[in-house]
Amino acid sequence: MSTKRLWPRSERRIGSLALALTLAIGLFAASDSRSQAADPLSDAPEGQAAPPAPHVDAPTYADALSRWRSAADINAWIGARFSYDRERALLLSETQRQKNGRMPIITAPDFFARPTGVCVDLSRFAVETLRQVDPAAKATYVMIEFDPQTIAGNTLRRHWVASFESGGQKYFFADSKRPGVVAGPYDGTQQFIEAYATYRGRRIVAFQERNSFERQMRQAAGRQPGRN
Repeated sequence: MSTKRLWPRSERRIGSLALALTLAIGLFAASDSRSQAADPLSDAPEGQAAPPAPHVDAPTYADALSRWRSAADINAWIGARFSYDRERALLLSETQRQKNGRMPIITAPDFFARPTGVCVDLSRFAVETLRQVDPAAKATYVMIEFDPQTIAGNTLRRHWVASFESGGQKYFFADSKRPGVVAGPYDGTQQFIEAYATYRGRRIVAFQERNSFERQMRQAAGRQPGRN
């Protein structure tokens, strides 16, 4: 799919998940209670203001696939179990990939066994798992390209989240910045991107909706600058 052009407009914040969950139909809501913008220099979680939602655990990934039924189940598990790996984030930076080549992204079963990683590991787990437990949700990768930031000599610009559909609208989750949060509903990805730029405090220059993280990791996104 082509890279989407960004058009600034009025933006609304997306905040912590208000789990008025109706698991049978998989609807989610995100409240507007977030009072602070995120740290723009990191994809790591901002910190957890409330205990994670109850989640359905399982001894193995295969058992989880048999027990989970929706994005709600996956999201609750992520909120309870995910841990961000800052060292791996630098190893996967654009600078390190140019020096050392591409690193493998953690597989979904391995991530389940040890739920530690970075944004693309988390989104891979969410997309591949949701496609198995609820194919009708149309799980998709969303690659976000920010204006680049340099941390410890490493250039960081790309960020990954997962999306799905329910009731004709779009929802976004598996975000390493706020694990356990589902943002939505939105009329489309463009609307989410504009709100997300405000939350992150960083200009988003492009985004892509992808069927696979693999293709995106091999092929640089075509950049279309947004207006200032």
